[in-house]
Amino acid sequence: MSTVGIVGAGNIGTAVAKAALGHGYDVVIANSRGPETLTGLVAELGPRAKAGTVEEAASRGDLVVVAVPLKNVADLDPAPFAGKTVVDANNYYPQRDGQIAELDDESTTTSELVQHHLAGARVVKAFNHIPAAEILSTARPAGASDRRALIVAGDDGTARAQVAAFLDSIGFDVLDLGPLSEGWRIQRDTPGYVQNLNRTDLATKVAEARRYRDM
Repeated sequence: MSTVGIVGAGNIGTAVAKAALGHGYDVVIANSRGPETLTGLVAELGPRAKAGTVEEAASRGDLVVVAVPLKNVADLDPAPFAGKTVVDANNYYPQRDGQIAELDDESTTTSELVQHHLAGARVVKAFNHIPAAEILSTARPAGASDRRALIVAGDDGTARAQVAAFLDSIGFDVLDLGPLSEGWRIQRDTPGYVQNLNRTDLATKVAEARRYRDM
């Protein structure tokens, strides 16, 4: 894997771009307003970063990170994401996204909704439980005693392994939660959410998670 496509140039997308570039990856970054609006950001990121359309970021990325608000996922054309491993960094915030019945009644999860929309992609949940600035500030080399762990969850084991390898390469241990349906265990307001934890402690917090209806 050599190129990371990033859809969404906000805090999370920019932080992932910087982390990827710092560890030898090329980056194609896009937003909804067009590549001409990203000139300043790309200049800041350096020569291995390119601005592109959403379609270009999706098609050129060996791994594609979707870091747009959940309410905007439905605006993405699924076609260029087909066959790609797609990292979903979303959380559900009703005050931003509007009420989504399937999430309110907990009959599905955010990443399962993303997978449903991007039906031809292999969606993996990651990056949703770390503040953007900490993607850079808490990264550590492999074997460091204070290395933070991040989760992956996805229905395709090969895709989970691909994302786990990327996370490891940019400075994080990985806790594999298994299928997308388990992603609720690290959604907002759960014990492990936005906590800087090693893999053992993150696993403990994930196991303590309770559905909103049971809180």
